[in-house]
Amino acid sequence: MKYTAVLFFVFIVGLVILADTDQLPVFIQSVYDFPNGDKLGHFILYGLLNFFITRAFLSSLPSRTRGWVTLSIGMILSFIITLEEFSQKYFASRTFSYLDLFASLLGVLVGGWAACKTKRP
Repeated sequence: MKYTAVLFFVFIVGLVILADTDQLPVFIQSVYDFPNGDKLGHFILYGLLNFFITRAFLSSLPSRTRGWVTLSIGMILSFIITLEEFSQKYFASRTFSYLDLFASLLGVLVGGWAACKTKRP
């Protein structure tokens, strides 16, 4: 799970860099063709990211309280996501949106809940 979490994190960072430089591939830009497609993308991507990271930490820290690990990872990730969303105000190719932020944070919440409720491997 650790490798999955790291690879997915790198994937998300790559997407953010491509979006900031207005170089997203066409197949990813097509998400914007659907009403609220980008919101769904935020929800799914950040939900999966939190799920993978939280599961990795839960596996690595079995003696820690599951709820505390889940909450800690979720709060850190939420802070980083919020900073990234607000940073979009400084890129001509990006658009800051409270709805995007809400979808991202909702994804973090659901992903963290799912990771906490999933039985240990």
